Amino acid sequence: MLLGLCLLLHGSIQRFLGAVQDAVGGASGIIVQFPLYAGIMGIMKYSGLIVVLANAFITHASPQLLPLLTFFSAGLINILVPSGGGQWAVQGPVVTQAAQGLGVPVEAVIMALAYGDGLTNMLQPFWALPLLAITGLKAKDILPYTLLILLMGGLVYGLYLCFYW
Repeated sequence: MLLGLCLLLHGSIQRFLGAVQDAVGGASGIIVQFPLYAGIMGIMKYSGLIVVLANAFITHASPQLLPLLTFFSAGLINILVPSGGGQWAVQGPVVTQAAQGLGVPVEAVIMALAYGDGLTNMLQPFWALPLLAITGLKAKDILPYTLLILLMGGLVYGLYLCFYW
């Protein structure tokens, strides 16, 4: 509501973003983005969409594939909702229940969820925003490197989840 009110009072998105930039400088991106992600999280959580997405991956899973499918579903959901705690609160019960039902160690799906959540942070490097502000770089300057880490990490985690558990 507050974000909507701010947009309304400024008259345009450009004027609002300019005012935020003038007020807080380098932190403006974070300040504007997080209410939007909170809104997306609310929509996904209260509409049941996260549970639907998670269930779509794990409904037909075998015990051998459940950790890998949990990894992929966590990665997809993290792209939409980059909040590990919020994601765990909604997706955690779904995957732990599936693990218990299939006889998969619960720690396997917990780690798979954490791996998927953490790995897709390479696509949206919010963790790097303070570093980027200090160095004067833009996200596009580090994105090729983070995408390489995403691909290599996906391969390593995928193989680990397929063969270790």
